Formats: sequence, structure tokens, C-alpha cells
Amino acid sequence: MAFTLKVNGADRSVEADESTPLLWVLRDDFDLPGTKFGCGIAMCGACTIHMDGQPLRSCTMPVSGVTGEITTIEAVGGREAKAVQDAWIAHDVPQCGYCQSGQVMSAVALLRENPAPTDREIDLAMSGNLCRCGTYVRIRAAIHDAAKALAA
Repeated sequence: MAFTLKVNGADRSVEADESTPLLWVLRDDFDLPGTKFGCGIAMCGACTIHMDGQPLRSCTMPVSGVTGEITTIEAVGGREAKAVQDAWIAHDVPQCGYCQSGQVMSAVALLRENPAPTDREIDLAMSGNLCRCGTYVRIRAAIHDAAKALAA
């Protein structure tokens, strides 16, 4: 089937089986490799993208189910994204880096919805993102610093 998706601000067309996960369309057909494959069952968060600004696990979303505008790590922007990226660097959050695109996408979505999250709210929003390197304390601190930078 033919699908036209709005991805990173542009209309993109693809021929794919309707059950093809969005993750593979993004990576293989649209050459957007920043969104990672982790578990394939929406449990690790490595494949997190935004659909209409909301975080979504792309590994289990069939291309036929896409109903809104998709933003990937390659195009995430705005004040929240800049604050998160700066805080990630300041706190040395990435180690192996594999989970980071999903972590950043979830953190940006959180700060757009809640500009001053508590520890509990951060933990809840980020709970679907696994980090094998265990940088959770730094992730939380970076999100708090990003929130402070946005408030300033």
C-alpha cells in the first residue's frame, strides 16, 4: 500500500505493508537512523518519536496507524529540545548513547507538557525508557536543569 506521512515537516511517501512498524519506515525507507530499535515490544523506549508532539513507541505503531505529524530526533527542536540537549551535555548523561534519542524525545515531550516537573513526575514520564548504562540519576538532574533553564 502507498502511505503519505508528514515526517519532520515534510510529506514523505512510502510503499509498505500496512502492518510495517513505523520504526522501519523511518529507518529503512526515509533514512532517519536516529530512532533506534531496542526491544521491538515498546518496552525500552529506544524507538521513541513524537506524533503530534506526544511521545510514541514507533516499533509497535503500524504505518497504517499513523494519524498525525511525526517528529524524529533528527528534527526535534524548540526551546525545550535545546534546554534538554544542553543539560544532557552538562551532566554527561550519555555513556554508550544507544538509548539517548528515545530519552531526549521523552524528556522534551515532558517539559513541553510540564515545565516544572517533580522527581516523581520525571520518573513517571521517563519510566518507559531503559538505560543499560544506568544514568537515571543524571537524566533526572538534567531534566531539572533543563526546566530551570526554560524558566529563566
